[in-house]
Amino acid sequence: MNKIKFGIIGCGRIAQRHAEHISRLGVLAAVCDTKLDRAAELGKKYNCRYYDNIDSLIANEKEIDILSICTPNGLHAAQTIKALEKGYNVLCEKPMALTVADCKLMIEAEKKNNKKMFIVKQNRYNPPIIELKKIIDQKLLGDIYSVQLNCFWNRPAQYYRDSDWKGTKDLDGGTLFTQFSHFIDLLYWLIGDIKEVKSYLKNFNLTGVIDFEDTGVVIAEFKSGVLGTINYTVNSFAKNMEGSLTVFGKNGTIKVGGQYLNVLEYQQIENYEIKDIKSSGPANNYGFYQGSMSNHDKVYENVIDVFTQNGKIATTGEEGLKTVEIIEKIYNTVH
Repeated sequence: MNKIKFGIIGCGRIAQRHAEHISRLGVLAAVCDTKLDRAAELGKKYNCRYYDNIDSLIANEKEIDILSICTPNGLHAAQTIKALEKGYNVLCEKPMALTVADCKLMIEAEKKNNKKMFIVKQNRYNPPIIELKKIIDQKLLGDIYSVQLNCFWNRPAQYYRDSDWKGTKDLDGGTLFTQFSHFIDLLYWLIGDIKEVKSYLKNFNLTGVIDFEDTGVVIAEFKSGVLGTINYTVNSFAKNMEGSLTVFGKNGTIKVGGQYLNVLEYQQIENYEIKDIKSSGPANNYGFYQGSMSNHDKVYENVIDVFTQNGKIATTGEEGLKTVEIIEKIYNTVH
């Protein structure tokens, strides 16, 4: 069977991760970036064609099966819709878009053009998160009472000043979109939809550097009645401190922590113990800062499975929309 052919739109840092796994599992046919030197560097590294805009790539690359959208957040919707309408399947990096309205347009384009759309949510593949999902689905915690999500990372002014889009309202969107949308996705995936939120957001340390908050405290009530808190900041001094999720149930308590939801830190479950968890891979390393866990190999394995073995899409557009919907609720209810 012929290997699946991919193209990458946007050749920034995360595109390096995509290219690595595409070259192992499929064929990287072409890349593009508005900074031609960046596209050329990636193209030459993987011996593929390169372009300086998406329209040129689309006009010349008719045999590509899937376009991976790795551009700034605010471009995801328009570029995904364009790709779907031109007959490509799409793998879209997080966040799916910056508004629910745009997410709906993306889903509509997917259905109208009879194509497939995958949303990158690689933290679902963290081994302790997989175990937590199993335990919740098997009702081993009994009724869930509350959940606490803590995201304490470090993003200094240099991180934003080195970028021509991070920290901007139009292309970045906010700290929850760029830094912590994976964490919000896990709340939805594990606990369910959120009914109501109250948010308190401030910019303490990055005034004049970014267009939005650097710190937030959120109180949430889920549709199931579960209560939750989200505490997040990019002001952890000097380095990332913690990314953790703690679930309190009638029959057990579990905390998945570490810096990236990659360590089982605490468990106390009635008549049950989690044993022999696989070790998590390394986080995405970007030099003076680190990002989320690097599970993009699992994301691409799912894509290949869907196209070659009639597998099921791991994260659909409808699920990607829910993350954006929750973030929109948080940003629209600031006190």
